[in-house]
Amino acid sequence: MSDWSGQGLPPAAAARMERARAGSAAASLLSINGQAGLEGCGFRVVGEVMGCVVEHIGWEGWGGCGYYGQGYGAGPGGFGSQFGLGGPVGTVTSSGGAGYTGFGAYAEALYGGYDTALLRMLTECQALGGDGVVGVKLTVTNLGNDNREFLAYGTAVRADSPTRPRNLFAATLPGQDVAKLLHGGWVPAGVVVGLSIAIRHDDWATVRQASMMAGNTEVSGYSELVHHVRADARRQFQQRTAAYGADGSMSSFMTLDIWEREAGENHRDHVALASMGGTAIARFHEGVLAPTSSLSILPLDSPRRST
Repeated sequence: MSDWSGQGLPPAAAARMERARAGSAAASLLSINGQAGLEGCGFRVVGEVMGCVVEHIGWEGWGGCGYYGQGYGAGPGGFGSQFGLGGPVGTVTSSGGAGYTGFGAYAEALYGGYDTALLRMLTECQALGGDGVVGVKLTVTNLGNDNREFLAYGTAVRADSPTRPRNLFAATLPGQDVAKLLHGGWVPAGVVVGLSIAIRHDDWATVRQASMMAGNTEVSGYSELVHHVRADARRQFQQRTAAYGADGSMSSFMTLDIWEREAGENHRDHVALASMGGTAIARFHEGVLAPTSSLSILPLDSPRRST
């Protein structure tokens, strides 16, 4: 294996792009309906593209039990300052709810993984002469020892037009849905991910409500924790959509992961991570139907009257 600086395409990806440009059959992840719909809008498939990165994202240092004062989330200088995550802690994302706080640097590292995978996928698209990627799938795989693989893959397409777009686009939507958007006067702008991570100390109330003897009851502290991260992930999703200059977005997934951390002194903390992703879209035509290429329509009357 050759040394790679991390810039541009990895050697294996660059070799795959060379084979594709040499005339190999264009691979597609689209369904028949999706490919036919995009061809009807003037797009052709140029190949399958992928981007991935493996990041080490770990907690640094020891922060005690993570419980301060009355258990309210601290601003800069609270939890975040004790658990430095791969560098200086950034903005604390918590809204200050009871007993939990956010980790800006951890969230930034996760954003970096998603953004790097998407950028490498679009770099492959550009290498094939494509204008965008449709049907994008995003996955995160835990490889153990705080290592995670971020993967983005989809099908690169090119418009049958002498004019090239200024920016490459990406969409998590399947091909047939992108075709419907185009006919309706909307264009995908890019893939957007919003996420939020927060931690809550297990105080006497959560321990009592989550005990074996509590019966069927709500654990209010955990409910508050997941409500917080889900709401904040939605807010981040909306903010990153607006940063594209888009007019709206269509969400494709929302996930929630929860795990425990032994913070010290036999105390536990619960960490919650919510992620929301989808496609930013922009309107380019205000009419009922946009001026895109029409799909072929079979005549329903007598064949003798068809032209």
